[in-house]
Amino acid sequence: MKEISDLPTPAANIEGNVWPVFPGQRAAMMLSLLFQLEQSQWWPPERLQAAQFRQAAELLRHARRTVPYYGERLADFGWRHGKPLTAEIWSELPLLRREDIQDAGENLHSRALPKGHGKTETVSTSGSTGKPVRVVATELTAAMWNAFTLRDYIWRRCDFAAKLVAIRYDYTQSAVYPDGKQANSWGRDNGAALPTGPAALLSIMTPVASQVEWLARQRVDYLITYPSNLEAMLRHCQAEMIRFPTLREVQTMSELLKPSIRELCREVWDVGIVDMYTCQEAGYIALQCPEHEHYHAQAENMIVEVLMDDGSAAAPGQTGRVVITHLHNFASPLIRYDIGDFAEVGDACSCGRGLPVIKRIAGRVRGMVTLPNGDQFWPFFSNRKFNEIAPIRQYQVVQKTLDSLEINLVAERKLSPDEENRLRTLLAERLGHPFAMTFNYFDEIQRSAGGKFEDFKSEL
Repeated sequence: MKEISDLPTPAANIEGNVWPVFPGQRAAMMLSLLFQLEQSQWWPPERLQAAQFRQAAELLRHARRTVPYYGERLADFGWRHGKPLTAEIWSELPLLRREDIQDAGENLHSRALPKGHGKTETVSTSGSTGKPVRVVATELTAAMWNAFTLRDYIWRRCDFAAKLVAIRYDYTQSAVYPDGKQANSWGRDNGAALPTGPAALLSIMTPVASQVEWLARQRVDYLITYPSNLEAMLRHCQAEMIRFPTLREVQTMSELLKPSIRELCREVWDVGIVDMYTCQEAGYIALQCPEHEHYHAQAENMIVEVLMDDGSAAAPGQTGRVVITHLHNFASPLIRYDIGDFAEVGDACSCGRGLPVIKRIAGRVRGMVTLPNGDQFWPFFSNRKFNEIAPIRQYQVVQKTLDSLEINLVAERKLSPDEENRLRTLLAERLGHPFAMTFNYFDEIQRSAGGKFEDFKSEL
């Protein structure tokens, strides 16, 4: 395992100081956070939970006193600051849903932000769920985001002198093809603590063939992109026999990562994938374990609960709703926020970390197929199976009613009646019901405003 002592030396902040380095104030704060995170990841679960509830108690007191929404919502909540906050008391707090955030508006914002939390900025989600939300973040929450980004690099044993390339949504709209956007470091805030090599960014809205051509010019070491985009790039590279000799690893984000994409990445590029679980409004939820393909909840950043339908905590092997509490956002407290995802709880990890384990991220409600008998599940499709039937480049299955689907395709040509029937049979077998299916053909299936893509979505 890469230890803190193996990391690059921070930039000196005092003239004539070369070693040991006296870092600047922001770098010193980041290094202090990293030191604490290095210790706390090995704490037993009981100690982690106790620390979480100490922080949550401060968050609750602040929210009830300064946030109008919580002042009203928690008026009758029996717990008072100074009393122990336990798991039993915590479970009595009502859940916060997306609709609640939308309805609350500015009433979810603190009227008296504590000193030291810094400047604020508004953060908006992409709206891929159909229910975009807007919250206020602070410099403190940004610092936490950066600290967990660095933890991720450390867990992955990244070479900080290497080149990091991202193909993702570009909020500045400046990373356009053919040049993209070049930078001297992986991130200004991260670089203040630990020097890094160069970075490059390309808009996810770039056609796949152009993405591959651009990437070939970058001499990339680490690539970050969305799973759906990675799969499209891999299919293109597989057909054209393109590899990137300097590429060491791919990281995925923002969407559900299917096991088949991990296999395809090893097959085509001979590198592995490291996935992360985040949400725009709260930051890091879980990072992939350095030794396994499951995830560790980032307990220092938030309380992550996985709840069954009756509100009880899911046990290892059970799948439930993901509910998070951001422990450090005092500007727009998100307390027991049901983010609309489902996940499977895992057993304690053999790596020795006490951080909670998420074995699998199952998906969102709108990514579930609903059968006429009421059964629901998350479908998984295989691009390989589709291509055995016809030259399909991209697909999207949309459930319109309990009995009907629309199949949106990007293909080299329109499928023959026989090919469409074979695809109907494949989908009916995979979904367990003979849905009526309508085929639509497109030159391109558009991504959401935030660059995300869903291969299945329900409009029920």
